[in-house]
Amino acid sequence: MIKLNPKTLLLHLVLIIFALIILGPMVYTFLTSLKLFRDIISGSWTFEPTWRNYEQLFMSDRSNFTDLTRNSLIVGLLSLLVVQAIAALGAYSMSRFRWRRLVGSLVMGWLLFINMLPPIIFVGPFFIIARTLGFYDTPLAITMAHAIMNLPLAFWMLHSFFADIPVELEEAAAIDGCSRLQTFLRIALPIAKPGIAATSVLVFVFSWKEFLFALTLSSTPKAMTIPVGIAAFAQEWNIRYGEMAAAAFFATIPALLLVFIAQKHIVKGMTLGALKG
Repeated sequence: MIKLNPKTLLLHLVLIIFALIILGPMVYTFLTSLKLFRDIISGSWTFEPTWRNYEQLFMSDRSNFTDLTRNSLIVGLLSLLVVQAIAALGAYSMSRFRWRRLVGSLVMGWLLFINMLPPIIFVGPFFIIARTLGFYDTPLAITMAHAIMNLPLAFWMLHSFFADIPVELEEAAAIDGCSRLQTFLRIALPIAKPGIAATSVLVFVFSWKEFLFALTLSSTPKAMTIPVGIAAFAQEWNIRYGEMAAAAFFATIPALLLVFIAQKHIVKGMTLGALKG
């Protein structure tokens, strides 16, 4: 017979409670998405499951959710590419090149300061820039905002990973004839892959779920993303609870898949970042 330590039992109980708190809303949302409107309003726990809300979401003539999904994917992937390209080059430069300490401190401090500011203060400037440059109500406008807001976090994360790479590896590559760019591509990037994976997931999930900038920088379905579309189900005279629940549950799937696929790299990346210093 296996004897459980009271502390171990208490720890498992706490973990189970936290798991229920986290998974509870997702399960409730999924069950709601399978209900008809009358079952949702009545609050009944017994109901006949139906896929009608998902059919209305993706196949109805009045629904544009497919376009919103496409826009969310475009914005998420574009902002991910832009942020990773800039942050990787900048973080590698700050961790390897001999910048003056004042310059390095100012750059890192400024990025940290930007990351600490509430996003609402950037809404006005982004709106004016998008209208002035003529790409308001396009995925490009939202991508611009997401890239700028994600850049400080990505820069700080990748800087710690590049700084942990032994300089001797790059010196050996230079002796073998590799240029600085080749060293970056063939040595630094592969070693920092766990950190890049962890950063990529955070950047994509931020863009996928972000609501404020997507709402401000779009006015029609040609640029709106999924969070804005979900909010639109709360109309003036009625709330389409079933379709809202179906859209909300569907919106969690890509992020969960991405985390599941990159789970190994994410855990390793977070561990390496925690061990720094």
